[in-house]
Amino acid sequence: MKKTSTRLADGRELIYYDLRDDTVRDAVDRRPLERTVTTSEVRRDPLLGDCVAIASHRQGRTYHPPADECPLCPSQGDRLSEIPDSSYDVVVFENRFPSLAGDSGRCEVVCFTSDHNASFGELTEEQAGLVLEAWTDRTSELSHLPSVEQVFCFENRGAEIGVTLGHPHGQIYAYPFTTPRTALMLRSVATHKEATGGENLFDAVLERELADERVVLEGEHWLAFVPYAAHWPYEVHLYPKRRVPDLLGLDEDARTEFPKVYLELLRRFDRIFGGGDGGENPVDEPPTPYIAAWHQAPFGTLEEFDGVSRDDFALHLELFTIRRTSGKLKYLAGSESGMNVFINDVPPERAAERLREVASS
Repeated sequence: MKKTSTRLADGRELIYYDLRDDTVRDAVDRRPLERTVTTSEVRRDPLLGDCVAIASHRQGRTYHPPADECPLCPSQGDRLSEIPDSSYDVVVFENRFPSLAGDSGRCEVVCFTSDHNASFGELTEEQAGLVLEAWTDRTSELSHLPSVEQVFCFENRGAEIGVTLGHPHGQIYAYPFTTPRTALMLRSVATHKEATGGENLFDAVLERELADERVVLEGEHWLAFVPYAAHWPYEVHLYPKRRVPDLLGLDEDARTEFPKVYLELLRRFDRIFGGGDGGENPVDEPPTPYIAAWHQAPFGTLEEFDGVSRDDFALHLELFTIRRTSGKLKYLAGSESGMNVFINDVPPERAAERLREVASS
């Protein structure tokens, strides 16, 4: 992998990640952009104890542009985009409309490929491996910023999810605090560790899932399963079998196997709702909308979680769709949105069975 860092016309950082070491990246951003001004502010809710990012400047962000005006495609002739060069493998740049900025953290965009009509699941294993290297590198770099406590790499796909740009891309949020979901996990880990005399909760979960009927896909170094108490109709958790706190901790064997396992999972997600291969949907069913989210340990001592260190956390990816069946979405209504109590219409065992049925031939 070759990494080349440059600056856009308004001062934002842009980084090329290339498969070839001899690739030259010297294109200049020719757009007449002024310096980006953001109004991000993080406010703490005194009742719930969580934080909310207030970012009114995002109201003006780009919204569903036509394909020939996509800001994530490479620049071509007089059509100038966020990427100055005429091609790229993987590129990361600071979001022009960030939810978090300055002392409130940082937001970045990750473009998986220059092909506007592709998807992550259509990447080659080599391309997917390069994305993993980019995620890992950004986790390392962002963790050293004084305002950053946790790094979150994720992909939103599909208009149903709220995606405003159709180009295959993800994002990285660098939070100035430990997120509520991670804090809940760490508290559960601390409670379990004390109650069992030192047993790790993540290890116990993996051991249980390995022995149950919800395993979807197993490799030598990775395990994918539908969790016992899945919140979403189709939800898969992907863990490295050797517990590590973050992407930086993955060894070479796990990195090598990841693209094959992850690409297969994404392709199964596309097949469960159609595609003309015997799925439960018609051929013209749009691609499955999903969120793919990496969960990494916060950076710090974790003093507020008694007896827990970063090494007690387990890196994992959670992949889920808001579609519950053909043409129907799972909405977060009163119980979910009002009380954070999920009601799942699809038994996790059936979801796992379905995801096994649509395996590649």
